[in-house]
Amino acid sequence: MPVPAEKSISMALGVVIRRLPGVTRWAKWSWKPVAVLPGAGAADWTLLREDGEAAEFHAATVPLTLYRGEAEAYKIALSEPAPCVYVVLREASGAWPYAVHLVTASPHEAQLFAESGEEIVEKVAMPAGLAAWVQSFTDAHYVEEQFVKRKRRKHMDAKQQDGIGDPRIAQPTDVYRAPGARKAGPP
Repeated sequence: MPVPAEKSISMALGVVIRRLPGVTRWAKWSWKPVAVLPGAGAADWTLLREDGEAAEFHAATVPLTLYRGEAEAYKIALSEPAPCVYVVLREASGAWPYAVHLVTASPHEAQLFAESGEEIVEKVAMPAGLAAWVQSFTDAHYVEEQFVKRKRRKHMDAKQQDGIGDPRIAQPTDVYRAPGARKAGPP
């Protein structure tokens, strides 16, 4: 499957969220993203399956956008034993407690959302077709950076530090100065 040499490409992903009864008295329900549906149509919390109190909803369809600058992050995500995308949920004020904010294939971007603590970030397994699509984009845009060892600068080698104290102040009582830097003289 050829991938265009554009800066970014997108695919619509439907997000499936499972609702289970809460395990504490403070949370009536537990909500967790469990699957993505590549190429799904528009949805707004459509009930897919119900089994007793457990239910699965097609919560929303959002674009998964791949950027060529993030190709290294996608390579890291694809190198896991089970490649995943990350679903970011935000609290909503309406009939449903959460809204799907974002789906990303970049673990770095997911980490940024997880650090805030405001959103729920969950890993969801990539279907094989989606993994192949991300892999082809990554292969087309990933460029491995050559490691270049940094060389010392000559003007930095000339300076010699003789302790923590200020070298401009010549005091024999400078407790921060290295003993070798003190001038020899009568005690």
